[in-house]
Amino acid sequence: MSKTAGTSIDRESLPYRPCVGVMLLNDRGQVFVAKRCDSKDAWQMPQGGIDEGESVREAALRELKEEIGTDKAEILGETTEKLRYDLPDHLLGKVWKGRWRGQEQVWLAARFTGTDADIDLATEHPEFDAWKWVDADDLPRLIVPFKRPVYEAVLAEFQTVIAGLRRR
Repeated sequence: MSKTAGTSIDRESLPYRPCVGVMLLNDRGQVFVAKRCDSKDAWQMPQGGIDEGESVREAALRELKEEIGTDKAEILGETTEKLRYDLPDHLLGKVWKGRWRGQEQVWLAARFTGTDADIDLATEHPEFDAWKWVDADDLPRLIVPFKRPVYEAVLAEFQTVIAGLRRR
């Protein structure tokens, strides 16, 4: 049994949380990122759990609406494989009521079809307190280290989608 240092949590016995992530892109091929309310400088793309009986696309649009106040998006692509990350030791057992060791994510690329005025972080349960559009190449440096490999894989998989929007 592999216990996490300083805790009685058996990481290997915990499942991964089924999750969807959305790489929301504007017409210039820039990526939407938002800063988490619960952290000084943790930026991320919209993401969240997939509810029982919900499709990946339904979950993606629901998460956009819940997190950024709009679901004005056209789905352009989906990752070919699920991507995983593990929570670092200091978060294990603290987030998601201790039920998960990390997330197993399907990522979707989506073109934002609204205007910046449609984005409203003042949702029912705010997760973010700031947002911006960033060049795809700048994305990894903004992301917390334990999520960075997933973000790099998402960028690699969607590079042709991003390039296609940049050429428009």
